[in-house]
Amino acid sequence: MNMQEAAGRADGILDAVLMEIKPRVHWAHGPTSIGGCDVSRMRVVMTIVSTGRRGSFLGVVGRFWRKNGYRIKAVNKDVDFPAIYAQTSDGFGVTLSVGGEGQAFFEVDSPCVEESDVAESTTPPNGPSYEGVYPLPRPNVRSDFWSAGAP
Repeated sequence: MNMQEAAGRADGILDAVLMEIKPRVHWAHGPTSIGGCDVSRMRVVMTIVSTGRRGSFLGVVGRFWRKNGYRIKAVNKDVDFPAIYAQTSDGFGVTLSVGGEGQAFFEVDSPCVEESDVAESTTPPNGPSYEGVYPLPRPNVRSDFWSAGAP
């Protein structure tokens, strides 16, 4: 597998988990990072996930990853900044972490693969693309479910 193939696999992992979350959350692409022999992709959730819904959000994702054979390596149960760290059977690291203002970040890191060029993801975001904007804004999409109880 080369870096482009690994990036495609990472996109597939991200697409699958984001399709599993119901009601849907809005997301945008985060940066693609290229290391010496690895690549990572990130998706940034633009939907506000309230403190009261973070446990449910992580639960949906954790159950989906377990159902798909991912090994849960660690869980951070911090109320404000929870996270789940997992690994696929083919060695991809998968993380869901919640940051400031309830913004969730999904990241997939490949194992070491053959060096190659890496194109940007072809999966269109389901909201504004924020192309050329860095850092991305804080979550700004309200959901009747995921944002419930948020100011």
